[in-house]
Amino acid sequence: MENRLKNKNTNNPDLWTAIQHLHKAIAAGGVDPKLLTLVHLRASQINSCSACVYAAVAGGRKAGETDERLHNVAAWREAPLYTDAERAALALAEGATRLQDGAEGVTDEIWEEANAHFTEEEIGALNLEIALTNFFNRLNRTVKEPAGRTWG
Repeated sequence: MENRLKNKNTNNPDLWTAIQHLHKAIAAGGVDPKLLTLVHLRASQINSCSACVYAAVAGGRKAGETDERLHNVAAWREAPLYTDAERAALALAEGATRLQDGAEGVTDEIWEEANAHFTEEEIGALNLEIALTNFFNRLNRTVKEPAGRTWG
């Protein structure tokens, strides 16, 4: 697959500055970086974004996440590897991401479970991570960003 966008890093420096600020806001939300990686990975799997799946796995490993947990995110409901809080975050990610499928989205049950495990600041960071992941998934799928080229 060849990237359709040849000079993405020079086209709009303000865009990349804004994205860096969003990443800083997410990091300031107090959510464990390993959990943010799992959320990023799950949304990217749903959206079939190979570049972001690659980035999430690489980032997860760098943050100290295990291969076993990274490999099982796609089947997190059946895998006994995740805490209740992680499951709540993954359900939130799926609910917010599966809107395109005509799914219900984030139900009251999903929201209440997230609220049982996270502060409002943490939920804000999780929601921003999910939204930013979906943003990148759509950009990468549009420009055909190949896995492994954007992030090393």
